[in-house]
Amino acid sequence: MTEHLGYDKHDPAGRGSGNSRNGTRTKTVFTEVGPVQIEVPRDRDGSFEPAIVRKRQRRLNGIDQIVLSLTARGLTTGEIAAHFAEVYGASVSKDTISRITDKVIAEMLEWCQRPLDRVYPVVFIDALVVKVRDGQVTNRPIYVVIGVSVNGDRDILGLWAGDGGEGAKFWLGVLTEIKNRGVADVCILVCDGLKGLPDSAATVWPLVTVQTCVLHLIRNTFRYASRHHWEAMAKDLRPVYTAATETAAASRFAEFTTRWGPQYPAIIKLWATAWNEFVPFLDYDAEIRKIICSTNAIESLNARYRRAVRARGHFPTEQAALKCLYLVTRSLDPTGRGRAKWAVRWKPALNAFAIAFEGRIVPSTTN
Repeated sequence: MTEHLGYDKHDPAGRGSGNSRNGTRTKTVFTEVGPVQIEVPRDRDGSFEPAIVRKRQRRLNGIDQIVLSLTARGLTTGEIAAHFAEVYGASVSKDTISRITDKVIAEMLEWCQRPLDRVYPVVFIDALVVKVRDGQVTNRPIYVVIGVSVNGDRDILGLWAGDGGEGAKFWLGVLTEIKNRGVADVCILVCDGLKGLPDSAATVWPLVTVQTCVLHLIRNTFRYASRHHWEAMAKDLRPVYTAATETAAASRFAEFTTRWGPQYPAIIKLWATAWNEFVPFLDYDAEIRKIICSTNAIESLNARYRRAVRARGHFPTEQAALKCLYLVTRSLDPTGRGRAKWAVRWKPALNAFAIAFEGRIVPSTTN
């Protein structure tokens, strides 16, 4: 107030200035420790603008961050309202909570349009199924596109909602959008049997290698097996996808078939069907294979996404589902890009990529 008026309290210099102090008024604001009463100074002509708690502001910004954090953990508006009532003893309406979370929609759209790196050695496309209540409850896939940068960072490139019937046109649109955001080249694109994706990828990035996701192939294998066989089966399957050559892999798979084929013929059929898409993986250097088969960065991300989705059960709209997943992404690191180290020993992999994809990988000078 002193800065606003230009003189201290009781200072004679303020006489005849045309404006003066006019006491205070009591105001209740909602803070991280609950409702707090504060005294807001006033001036005669009402021109004073408080800087910390502004006019008509009823909650501090920290509350918004708490709401966004709880939403990222999958809590519904009703559950968040109950949390504030129980922990802070304050009443926050569902509409207020919705308005707070809706503020990030513009931020989410900006994030989805942000510039990306010029080259990604590997890009993964993974799908997460959510339930959307749009007239009736239906399962909708949300596609997460994850890039591994030349610095060895995990970078979540974006989230795209589908309807389950995606084809070449859909994927051409998604990949073209990624290219328009600055991605001039992708060395390896890893996916799991997404219709129309290989042709669309070749159109957008002519030099790209589309690789069936070995992780999904292994994961799908265990869906057909009894849980008490998982450990033994994993031990027998490992020599197949770690073999040095296609011939060695075929020999190991024959041994796997002899042991498990009579009991689990569906698993043998699964691998036989995917074999032609699997074997290009065996041409890569061991360091590149480790990057493609690294589960930590993807699985930790999926675990966070699924925890939030499972807690919500279903979403009223597609945008609500995207907003929830974006808030999870936003909470992963301060940049909001979902960055994390993909591999502890990245430099050996970078050298392998530089040799295998000569002239296409340019290491960053900042890392």
